[in-house]
Amino acid sequence: MKINLSGHHVDVTDTVKQHVEEKFTKLASHFPTLISLNVIIAKEHGEFDVEVSTNYEGSRIAANGKDAVMYPAIASAAKKLDAALKHRKGHLKADKHAKPEVTAPEIAYEKVQEMDLR
Repeated sequence: MKINLSGHHVDVTDTVKQHVEEKFTKLASHFPTLISLNVIIAKEHGEFDVEVSTNYEGSRIAANGKDAVMYPAIASAAKKLDAALKHRKGHLKADKHAKPEVTAPEIAYEKVQEMDLR
């Protein structure tokens, strides 16, 4: 998986790159069709804002994490992206047109027949 990392008013050092790769390589094992991530780390008004976006199975998915410290902001964005990807994967796996078989009326009918209502 390719990670495009950029900073806005933030120096992107090797340590930051390594931390971002550690957080987001776990996603690559859970979602093998994930090709690339765009990560933007910005600092505005004393708060770090980490924005992560990607295209997954035909739809654009983005997540955002904010914190006063950079590393928790990265972790927050990674967690939110993981949840969004799981949600999208669930939508893709669900067969929305298959109707569940309803057995409740038949069972209820059988129960009523067994009861002595006299």
